[in-house]
Amino acid sequence: MARLENKIAVVTGGSRGIGRAIVKALVEEGAKVLTCGRGNDPADFPSGVVWQTADVSIPEAVEELSRTVTERFGRVDILVNNAGIQIEKTVPDSSVEDWENLMGINAKGVFLMCREFIPMLAEGGGGSIINIGSISGNHADPAMALYNASKAFVHGLTRSMAVDHGHQGIRCNAICPGWIMTEMADAAFEMAKNPQAAKADALARHPSGRFGRPEDIANAVVWLASNDSDFMTGQTLTIDGGLVSASPLQPTLF
Repeated sequence: MARLENKIAVVTGGSRGIGRAIVKALVEEGAKVLTCGRGNDPADFPSGVVWQTADVSIPEAVEELSRTVTERFGRVDILVNNAGIQIEKTVPDSSVEDWENLMGINAKGVFLMCREFIPMLAEGGGGSIINIGSISGNHADPAMALYNASKAFVHGLTRSMAVDHGHQGIRCNAICPGWIMTEMADAAFEMAKNPQAAKADALARHPSGRFGRPEDIANAVVWLASNDSDFMTGQTLTIDGGLVSASPLQPTLF
């Protein structure tokens, strides 16, 4: 039997990249999934997926998502807060608009989704909240000040919700991806003076010998959503191919 048979999952930012892989993995394990994004319906999701165009930084849009889940499924068991954007700037270079745009999706969006769905999870006897954080929330990437701060917020909120809602049967964990090859990662490499050299240097810093794939994160989401991780809550799970465990010295020097 699939690990998530007949479970109901909500995944934000599911149209591409990590989010798309998460949706696919949940469906393969038997879950029914509602996912959302700010764009149009990708129209090529597997059977069992419901799409809704929504901006999770807008309270009314989040409330509408909740109504759709109630109407279509009657409950929710799994919430995956994956939606996120990236702005490559230092603090002095960042505008108030940058702050509101990035924090609106990456931080406020997670808060709004959890505020809306925690009561539904509790009413159903509990469930699993999985937030997609980042190694950047613990180890600052250069010229990514707001993004780094937003992911640190996600990690802190994750711990707080685990503590506050464990008695309701709700577990809350965050996954901290490293370099996962998506459009967002490609954009970060393009910031470099020599993107090809930057990518080669980054790869050399991975003891695993490769960059991550969206499926690496999706597999962890399935585990955290299932009963296999029943005693795990309030944690940040780093999945980065060993990147932040290694010395900053380049392996090519030895």
